[in-house]
Amino acid sequence: MALAFTVLEIVTPVFLLAAIGYIWVKLGFEYRVQFVTQIAMTLAVPCLIFVSLMQTEITPQMLADISMATVVAYLAVGGAGFAILKAFGLSQRTFLPSLLFGNTGNVGMPLAFFAFGQTGLGYAIVVFAIMAIISFTFGVWLVAGGGSPGKLLKEPLIPATLLGGVFMVQGWQTPVFLTNSLTLIGQMAIPLMLITLGVAVARLRPGRLTQAIALALIKLIICSAAAWAAGWYFDLEPIAFAILVLQLTTPVAVTSYLLAEKYGADAQSVAGLVVVSSLMSVLSLPILITILL
Repeated sequence: MALAFTVLEIVTPVFLLAAIGYIWVKLGFEYRVQFVTQIAMTLAVPCLIFVSLMQTEITPQMLADISMATVVAYLAVGGAGFAILKAFGLSQRTFLPSLLFGNTGNVGMPLAFFAFGQTGLGYAIVVFAIMAIISFTFGVWLVAGGGSPGKLLKEPLIPATLLGGVFMVQGWQTPVFLTNSLTLIGQMAIPLMLITLGVAVARLRPGRLTQAIALALIKLIICSAAAWAAGWYFDLEPIAFAILVLQLTTPVAVTSYLLAEKYGADAQSVAGLVVVSSLMSVLSLPILITILL
């Protein structure tokens, strides 16, 4: 019973803030997703990433291990997803990004923080950063038929991650006044991302429900299996192992829908997958946390 209450305390803030965004839109209030997302991704999230990495005590060896485990897990998911989609004759450019890229930012980072504290958030940021790199390169190339590595350098979260990693490894700290300022800005990130997630889901129009349910289940199975195997192979310590599994099993990212819409893939099918996997995560994530705690 105590464990059930602990899990409830962890997941409730995540879904409650997303529900606020959902209800906000359904009540007819204005919410400019593009504006809020730009503030979050160009200012709040980079500050959160930098400060979290700087203040997280992760040994260089553990940093290397979780980074390698993350890359291997994504390669395994990509290979399995490609084979499954090919077997069922489904579009790779429409559905493979959805199987690969979970909501490691909006859902994964807050969940890691609530469940495992600052250390968990540090590990979650490493996984998030690697996912972002893959998404901005291979993901864009896959959906659009071409992507530029130069785009990656324009994303503030990348230099913030690299700089935060340097400060973490070297044991450096910024002056207190600057750390406090960056921390205050970074604290906007998690509420903004969760509320925006709820807004985005409220505005989606799902399509092909049966197919979406099947693919959401497939994503959950192959992602959790790949993360579990990679974490075991690299012998990750318990918190790093738990974060790797949680991050890879987060629901389909809303950005997968946005990319599909922008580049002419089957956006409505992806929208259905986003909604179904998000609803499914209400059950799957608490179960996973219970197992991993």
